[in-house]
Amino acid sequence: MIILDEADAMTSDAQFALRRIIEKYTSNARFCLICNYVSKIIPALQSRCTRFRFAPLKRAQIEDRLRYIVDKEGLTASEDGIRGILRLAQGDMRRVLNILQATAMSSGDITQAAVYATTGDPLPSDIKAAATALLNSPFSEALATLQEMAVVKGLSLADILTNLVTLINAMKFPPMVRAFLLEKLADVEYRLASCMDERLQMAGLVAAFVQARAMMDTD
Repeated sequence: MIILDEADAMTSDAQFALRRIIEKYTSNARFCLICNYVSKIIPALQSRCTRFRFAPLKRAQIEDRLRYIVDKEGLTASEDGIRGILRLAQGDMRRVLNILQATAMSSGDITQAAVYATTGDPLPSDIKAAATALLNSPFSEALATLQEMAVVKGLSLADILTNLVTLINAMKFPPMVRAFLLEKLADVEYRLASCMDERLQMAGLVAAFVQARAMMDTD
């Protein structure tokens, strides 16, 4: 059996080459392709496979195994570091191992700051500060806060958007306000994907929250 991990990261040409290899050696070999996004596997390759879908693992299942690996590898991991890995992995044990290995190789100790610095994701404290500014500060101050995060901490607006969506869904907004914010965040994300100026989209994000605050005041 030949196991190919993260097959969805292969280029289309590599997948076509793999299809020819599977066809040639199917009589005496079995191929197992592991991926997170089946849509990134070309149809010609999918048609030669039987698909199995697995739900994300529960936090308790991953945490026990993560702590076991940390102990056996003799690593030093803080509680916030463990929580950071579990949050970023989102139920994917492969991602847990990848983040743990990368953090251990780059920083040594497994701390929250080291985990987020290794993956390039914004710290929860940064997202909380951004959300606090968006929900409470005047337009100019909130925009200045986001711009400072982008310049000083190197955070991209796309990363901030992704985390803000999770935060918005967890907060108790009125249904109309929640729908309005999610629609506006989707618009900003779409424009970013279309290579529009990030600074303008940042201003658009702040404006959306200012409008949402006005809607809540009206209600």
